[in-house]
Amino acid sequence: MKVLLIGANGMLGPHVVKALEDLHQLRLTDIKDAPETVHEYVQLDVANLDAVTTAAKGMDAIVNLSVLRTDRKIAFDVNARGCYNVMTAAVKNGIKRVVNTGPHFTIAGPSYEDFDFDINSEIPPRSGTGLYAHTKSLGQEICRVFAANHDLFVITLLFYHFLEPDK
Repeated sequence: MKVLLIGANGMLGPHVVKALEDLHQLRLTDIKDAPETVHEYVQLDVANLDAVTTAAKGMDAIVNLSVLRTDRKIAFDVNARGCYNVMTAAVKNGIKRVVNTGPHFTIAGPSYEDFDFDINSEIPPRSGTGLYAHTKSLGQEICRVFAANHDLFVITLLFYHFLEPDK
């Protein structure tokens, strides 16, 4: 399968590349300069619809790992508008499979650490009002609406916490 990986230079990107590279043909993208890689690389701003649509040409799936947490305008451009651009590019290019990364898992009420492994679909995620979680949740809603209105298979991954062994 040909997979477009958006945000390949971020915290998750190198790990996802390692997991997919033996099974799939990868086209890596990021706003940063190209890393050392044997894979095709396109420098890409996910907030640019034309660039995302062009990068998605010929792909079978898109994995969107893009995220920005701090700057208010850019966070919206990456986390919400970028997600809209990814979904629009998928529809325009006939791509049926999209994996999106949502906000760190957040719920209303008690701390979710208290639930241990008993978190289930009955406990709905709540984005709160923080910039990061709110803009990523908007992206998650964009994915839901596109999946409901187009012939798309979309998964949004919700995370709790990442550990980087070297840090």
